This record gives sequence, structure tokens and C-alpha cells, in this order.
Amino acid sequence: MTYNEICLALSEAGIENDRGEAAMLICHFCGINKAELLGRREEEFDCPSLTEAVKRRCGRYPLQYILGYWEFCHETYRVTEDTLIPRADTEKLVELAVRMMPEQARFIDLCTGSGCVAISALAARPDCRAVAVDLFEKTLEIAGENAERNGVGDRIGLLAKNVLEPAFMEELGLFDCILSNPPYIETKQLSLLDDELSFEPEAALDGGDDGLSFYRVIIGEYGKYLRPEGLMLLEIGWDQGKAVAAIAAEAGFRCEIYKDYNGNDRVAYLTK
Repeated sequence: MTYNEICLALSEAGIENDRGEAAMLICHFCGINKAELLGRREEEFDCPSLTEAVKRRCGRYPLQYILGYWEFCHETYRVTEDTLIPRADTEKLVELAVRMMPEQARFIDLCTGSGCVAISALAARPDCRAVAVDLFEKTLEIAGENAERNGVGDRIGLLAKNVLEPAFMEELGLFDCILSNPPYIETKQLSLLDDELSFEPEAALDGGDDGLSFYRVIIGEYGKYLRPEGLMLLEIGWDQGKAVAAIAAEAGFRCEIYKDYNGNDRVAYLTK
């Protein structure tokens, strides 16, 4: 297949960034860089793995899983179907954490997935240490690989625990900051999501009947594990600001909502 043929196939499958994705697929599977590709757009790339990748992408299988990695903040992350795909919206959570955490902070990242929130925060703040928690061992293995890949493996501990059952926190002591990008999609909405989201782990998306199950537990039960001047930074859905602020107020927290780069509510900042 040629570059132009791949662009056409992706476009016909409804892929918006057909040109950019065609370039990424060719470069990845054929071992060339983008500069080389500029002069080879009419060349026939006889590469079975590329052909198979294009076929899968046309079936709306996520590009990130096909490539096996994705860029987030300034780091590169391995991603598989055991991890949620890191998204640009979540970079706002990291940006705020890097800016607001005190010096020498010890923080915990709940529902860590690929580890992108904790790892990128640690990469930007070499004075900090972290514990990253996820329910699934396979997911934590990938988070561990990503921590080593990005040079922070010696400053992060990985823990396989259920965030909805916070008793494990008793043995960990107090933290300066709690970070989380928890599942926050309403259960009834899962079947209505874009085709590509159907390939991502449902457990990382399902926030319960109203999408707020994790916030009730994290805000209501984890606050006692914060130092007196500690803070929480939680990613939220674009329409969940008022609901999360109400949960925070009931638990005795002040809450401020920050918007993402598209102007949507994205991060709840909580202090005692």
C-alpha cells in the first residue's frame, strides 16, 4: 500500500486525522522517519504488518494500541488493552499537580492505569515520591515498565488494591497530595460510547449508576489520609463539576473546578 492509499482507506473508515495516522503507521511498521516519508508517498510499502495494522485501524481499533505506545506530557508510555489510553485532557491534572504540590511531596495516585499521571508528575518534580494504586496486576506491570522507561522507577511504589475499599491506606501513612483520574462514566452510557472506547478496559471507565461512585469514596473516605495542608486533585467529566463540588462540601472540603485546554470542567481541586 502507498501512503495515499492508506490515507484514503482511513478516511473512508471515518478516521479524521487520516494523513497523520497514515504517516505514524508507515513510520512505525516500516522503520522510517517522517522526513524520509515526504519523498516516498507514492512508494508501495510491501509490509504485511502495516497492511494488517491499517485493516485493524479501519475497524476502529485504537491507534495507540496498534502502535503500543503513546505520548503524554513530555513522556512516552506503553499502552495495551489493560490500560486506559492517556489523553491530552488529563495533562491538566498533571500540570496542576506539578504546580501545587509542596516541596518534597509524597503523593498517591489512585486508579493509576498506565501510570501516566504519577509518572509525568514525578518526571517534572524530581523532589517528589509517589505510590500508585490500581486494582489489576497486569495494569500495574505496565505502569512499572513505564516508570522505568521514564526514569522514575526508584521514586514510585506500585500497589494492587481496590480504591473503593480504602482500608489499605492505614498502613501507608499520610500524604501531601491525592491524585486520581477515576472511572467517571455512567454505567448506562458505556454502550453508547464511540466504537474505539469499546476496546479500552471497562473497569477504567465505569463510574457507577451516576458516574460518581469513585468520587464519593475518594472524597468521603481518603481525606483523613491527607496531611493538614494536603490537597486532592481529581479529574472529572465535563458536566460533573457541580456534583463533585457538592460531594466535597458535604465531606468538609473546599472545592475549586479548573477547566481543561478546551474550556471544559476537568479537574476538581480540594483542600481541607
